[in-house]
Amino acid sequence: MTHDHEHTSGPGHGGHNRHSAGGPAPERSGHAGHDEHTGAQPSAHDRHEGHSVAMFRDRFWLSLALTVPAVVFSPMVQHLLGYTVPEFPGSAYIPAVFGTIVFFYGGLPFLKGARNELADQLPGMMTLISLAISVSFVYSAAVTLGAPGMDLWWELATLVTIMLLGHWIEMRSIAQASGALAELASLLPDETERVDAAGATERVAVAALAAGDIVLVRPGARVPADGEVAEGESSVDESMITGESRLVPKSPGDPVIAGTVNGAGSLRVRVTRVGDDTALAGIMRLVAGAQASRSRAQDLADRAARLLTFVAIGSAVLTALGWWLAGAEWSYIVERVVTVLVIACPHALGLAIPLVVAISTALGARSGLLVRDRRGLEEARLVDMVVFDKTGTLTLAEHRVVAEAYAEGVNSGDALARAAAVEADSEHPIARALVTRAAEKGLALPHAHGFEALPGQGVRAWVGERTAAVGGPALLERLGLEVPPALGSTAAGAAEAGRSAVFLVDDADGPNARVTALFAIADAVRPESREAVERLRSAGVSTVMLTGDAEPVARAVAAELGIDHVRAGVLPADKAAEIERLQAEGHRVAMVGDGVNDAPALATADLGIAIGAGTEVAVEAGDIVLVRSDPRAVASAIDLSRVTYRKMVQNLWWAAGYNIIAVPLAAGVLAPWGITLSPAVGAVLMSASTVIVAANAQLLRRWRPGM
Repeated sequence: MTHDHEHTSGPGHGGHNRHSAGGPAPERSGHAGHDEHTGAQPSAHDRHEGHSVAMFRDRFWLSLALTVPAVVFSPMVQHLLGYTVPEFPGSAYIPAVFGTIVFFYGGLPFLKGARNELADQLPGMMTLISLAISVSFVYSAAVTLGAPGMDLWWELATLVTIMLLGHWIEMRSIAQASGALAELASLLPDETERVDAAGATERVAVAALAAGDIVLVRPGARVPADGEVAEGESSVDESMITGESRLVPKSPGDPVIAGTVNGAGSLRVRVTRVGDDTALAGIMRLVAGAQASRSRAQDLADRAARLLTFVAIGSAVLTALGWWLAGAEWSYIVERVVTVLVIACPHALGLAIPLVVAISTALGARSGLLVRDRRGLEEARLVDMVVFDKTGTLTLAEHRVVAEAYAEGVNSGDALARAAAVEADSEHPIARALVTRAAEKGLALPHAHGFEALPGQGVRAWVGERTAAVGGPALLERLGLEVPPALGSTAAGAAEAGRSAVFLVDDADGPNARVTALFAIADAVRPESREAVERLRSAGVSTVMLTGDAEPVARAVAAELGIDHVRAGVLPADKAAEIERLQAEGHRVAMVGDGVNDAPALATADLGIAIGAGTEVAVEAGDIVLVRSDPRAVASAIDLSRVTYRKMVQNLWWAAGYNIIAVPLAAGVLAPWGITLSPAVGAVLMSASTVIVAANAQLLRRWRPGM
């Protein structure tokens, strides 16, 4: 049946980007290295390649056990603390033997890391640590074999043990922050109940499911794969995927996402996508890609770490030369050199940025913000103008009743129910808007029959014992009816805003025909859009609406939401040019769109944000993907970017700044006043800086969307 309502709303655009993420998750790079708990794979340049939390933990405890006798039997420690240990054959060699074991066993990860750094021509932290412990070992071995001087066996063992402790703590922090992928993977159950053709259920591995299978999802169970409800009604907790805290009602035909939790009802779900094709797998690919991508701040930290490596080596050489010219003993010179090398290690610098980024991307993923590239998250803090597409972004991209008015003496519920009954069997957007409105008000629709299309005017049907017609101004003109005064202002407002106006005419074929109701139909504004604009304004960010719709429609939506600027009647191909024009005016522009018609503009903007991805999380056009169609998340993305950047800067200053004081102290500039640092104390200070950087990064976990 045709349905020829007249309406004046301008052309919209919609649809979501349906590109799949495709391909395996990118290889994780950076600091974390391989960890059996996270499954992360190291890059070729990872100084922790092949390392894990368990490895550093085990080496630390065994090295600590070996260090204790090396310290207890050290003549220097005995002299300093005023005690004497029992002597027995070979007791004098206990520090040398245990120190040597600690050097080769506990120091092996550092020696291997230095080899890799030098092979890559990127000397860094591992090189400095290896140089420090190697100098200590060679010098102490020479003294033990008869060379003049005082050995550093206990300092060497203590240094290696403290370094292992620092790396253990660091690896635990990284593993916790990078555990987003493991947390996402854990959302899927191992087994599920598959329903066979006879209706019986059997427990099968989730990996055995195929598209078309029916699975039973009991109350409280997780959905094993993407699908649609075939039978049953319930509410599903999708917060772990979309960030939406409210339960989402589900009934036959509704989509469900793998990993979400069923509520109180029982559902039979028809599987549509499994394995790497699920929304959850797409999210995991995006999180992995974001944590593997590099940021400008990370590049800065890497350059600073390399520079500090050369500064440390240069400082060690100058320290040795200075104390040699001052006539110091070789044991003292070696101690100063080792302390400088240890305390200047760019350990905290290497941790400062990756840990913050790992935490921020995990926080974003839990809040429905999927970062495709770190640079996108980093750039968001600089945005001073957000450009919104209208249809599907600020609006629902579906027609709704946005205003209604009724003639005097007419019951609004009865009138709306009659109009919806006439339209009940039509699939026309305006018809669906009336039916949806009646459903929202919980109205029972009366029986209608004898439907008839009125070409160019509307539709007509019998409702009860009278006919009723629903149509536009052309219907009233054909029937010779005027708009009642009670409906006049609403009709004028709809015309001014470019909205479709449809009228309910009762007794349309009888002598008492009259207009009883008016419904203004338009692409409804999302309930969250006004708050999104207000949050951006409070953050100092101006807003622009960029739409292909007609000027009156765009102006009406902008006025309702408080949008600062409007660009209407813009074709999709011209949106990128509008973005370039705003950039030429000096603005840092973020474009927010649905990822299809807006793709060129998303790519042109300083920051592209694809909104409304829903379960299709692998939107290729944006730097950041919003899982839910909630524009408030744009302000959350900018806020997360600003908070993340502050943490990066704080960590960089702490990681590099403490060397300004620590390196001169390690070199012995205050030695004339009796203030010096031993290698062990230097290791403690260096490890402490790393722990402080890690702890400061963990404070980022207090961030919440909307804060």
